[in-house]
Amino acid sequence: MGMAGISVEDPISFDGNVTRRLLGYLRPYWGRTLLAFLCMLIAVLSNLAGPVVIGRAIDDGIRLGDMGTVLLYVIIYLLILVFSMIGLVGMFNIMASVGQGIITQLRNELFEHIQHLSATFFASYETGRLISRVINDVNVLREMISFAIVGVARDILTLVGTVVVMLTINVHLTVVALVVIPIMLIIANFWRIYARKAYVHQRTTVADVNAELAESFNGVRVVQAYARQAFNSVRFSDKINRANLDAGMQTALVAALFFPTIEMIAGIAVGALIWLGGRLVLDEALTAGTLVIFVLYIEQFFFPIRMLAQRYNTFQATMAAGQKIFTLLDTPIEIQDAPDAIEMPPIQGHVRLEQVNFSYDDQGVKVLEGATLDVPAGTTVALVGHTGAGKSTIINLLMRFYDVGQGRVLIDGFDVRQVTQDSLRRQMGVVLQQTFLFSGSVMDNIRYGRLDATDEQVIEAAKAVGAHEFVMELADGYQTHVQEGGAMLSVGQRQLLAFARALLADPRILILDEATSSVDTRSEKIVQEGLARLLQGRTAFVIAHRLSTIVNADQIIVLDHGRLVERGTHEELLALKGIYYGLYTMAYAGGGLVAQ
Repeated sequence: MGMAGISVEDPISFDGNVTRRLLGYLRPYWGRTLLAFLCMLIAVLSNLAGPVVIGRAIDDGIRLGDMGTVLLYVIIYLLILVFSMIGLVGMFNIMASVGQGIITQLRNELFEHIQHLSATFFASYETGRLISRVINDVNVLREMISFAIVGVARDILTLVGTVVVMLTINVHLTVVALVVIPIMLIIANFWRIYARKAYVHQRTTVADVNAELAESFNGVRVVQAYARQAFNSVRFSDKINRANLDAGMQTALVAALFFPTIEMIAGIAVGALIWLGGRLVLDEALTAGTLVIFVLYIEQFFFPIRMLAQRYNTFQATMAAGQKIFTLLDTPIEIQDAPDAIEMPPIQGHVRLEQVNFSYDDQGVKVLEGATLDVPAGTTVALVGHTGAGKSTIINLLMRFYDVGQGRVLIDGFDVRQVTQDSLRRQMGVVLQQTFLFSGSVMDNIRYGRLDATDEQVIEAAKAVGAHEFVMELADGYQTHVQEGGAMLSVGQRQLLAFARALLADPRILILDEATSSVDTRSEKIVQEGLARLLQGRTAFVIAHRLSTIVNADQIIVLDHGRLVERGTHEELLALKGIYYGLYTMAYAGGGLVAQ
């Protein structure tokens, strides 16, 4: 099974692994589950007793004209209803709380696990499908745990109990009542096959809708920029959402055909029972009360059959959802701390790459080959080169988003694979081209990398990078709510907040991945001043388009097809008249871009 989903044709039936793991989540709730079963037993016994009490009221009271006896049986029947209600309320309340606790735990586990998955995983798994796993599929499991587990036991006990009571009263009538069961089983088997495909297909189309929505909304600016709204709307309505509609109609049709058929079969059984039982009553071989008992039991008998059929849908959906959820939970975390990993002590920021080879896939296409680099602490290094040259790869390896294929990445002499990821990344700061701001206040966003910072420290960091002035002009200053992604702020403002966030975290190694390329000319001077303050005294790796950022770097590294081909200062590399000279010349002529 692929991670993206389960094929409509996959034979999703009983899955022992999924079932065992789900039962494992029930283990802490065994006491409450047993109590729910006790409540269920009370409800079942009460329901089984009800028809007998009504029959006795007819035979012993109404038939003999004894209203005192009728009143007695009415009181008994009302007490039975009270016990039945208490049992059902207790059962549903207990299992609802159990189900809620389990899905909370499952969602916590999924969230925790997904956060630690590798960059490779997120490159191949759509955000919408992840949301579908965490929300929709987990809700399916809640339905199973909260209602189906105890409900199935109740339905089976009701069926068995009804047959047993009916047999003790009259064997011949019981045989007549149950003669339709083989027909019902045949119909149920056909329905099971088509229902399985229909319900799995519906869940797949729901995941497709989620994926399409997440992609379209996240990329809404690009959609609008290329005037794709009409095309996307047609694609969504005529293809994605239409497929979901068709799947929903298919499941509705399956249910619409099955359940009325069950009702009709139940009606046939009741009709046959009344015809035969009526003759027996007229021949005085059977009391009217007994016939009423059987009619009531027939209704009671077919209700759990209908419920079991519905629960089969839930069971199928649970197996499908469980497979998807546990496949996601079992996705290996590729980058993990070594068993003997140590906490990295406070670093100075001396970085070394020793004969590093790296490729992103199993095809062996090297993105870096034999990369060797020595960056003393406090040095600003600019990485330049064409797209795909390996600039971002060096950054990814330095932060250990990926592990090297060969060679070593060292910081202050520590191999990054031999220290814990938390202790490594806590001492690094990252400012990206597309600054991501989270829902919350401006102050919360600046404090993101250092949660224990005081308000005064946050404000000082904002002042140091030139962000304080525009923040104070916002409606509520530092308490202004920032919409997700920072849509209410300009690119330059978002970038300054990212600088303030990085400065407050006080990292020894700073990574700027095209952090100033989107800043407008009006904001450039302020941003450059903030950047100079940010870089002061830190080791910095800069991937930049701005000439001013690169020419002032202590060391410029030129990459070409995964190899470090040139290194030196701006003046030294210009004197070589090599690749950097060509890039610089094109950049000068093109208005300031150094690399793609």
